[in-house]
Amino acid sequence: MRLTTKGRFAVTAMVDLAIHGGNGPVTLASISERQKISLSYLEQLFGKLRKHDVVASVRGPGGGYCLSRPANKISISDIIVAVDESLDASQCHGLGNCNDDKQCITHDLWMGLNKTISNYLMGVSLHQLAIHPSPQQKGVETITLPKSASPKSASKAQMANI
Repeated sequence: MRLTTKGRFAVTAMVDLAIHGGNGPVTLASISERQKISLSYLEQLFGKLRKHDVVASVRGPGGGYCLSRPANKISISDIIVAVDESLDASQCHGLGNCNDDKQCITHDLWMGLNKTISNYLMGVSLHQLAIHPSPQQKGVETITLPKSASPKSASKAQMANI
């Protein structure tokens, strides 16, 4: 499980849209320039976001994209789901059939992780990120793992005890 470029770029572009969309539609070209994301890639992402009613398009001169609802009503989860990003940590996609059609011994761990990630992303709104785009966003909890949790930093003695 990992959040791919698709999900990260979609969230980044949506935060940009929320920041710059107060005076009318925002062009994908302007988002592309500010965020250094390919225009053709943004076109693909925004097509999916529009189909999921996260953004609305405005045609003609002065056209572009705007949010389809207030930023505080759009969760980061809404954005990631709209671009078909999967954040499933399990091998069985929640079906419980990953070990010869039976639930594996770590199934509950991965399902709990899925729920935690989902709840976290549902609890962070686009508005929160747009008004506090710094690394210390208000209301967005940063989770830092201790260095000892990293397998790379574990000593040979620690690894032998595993």
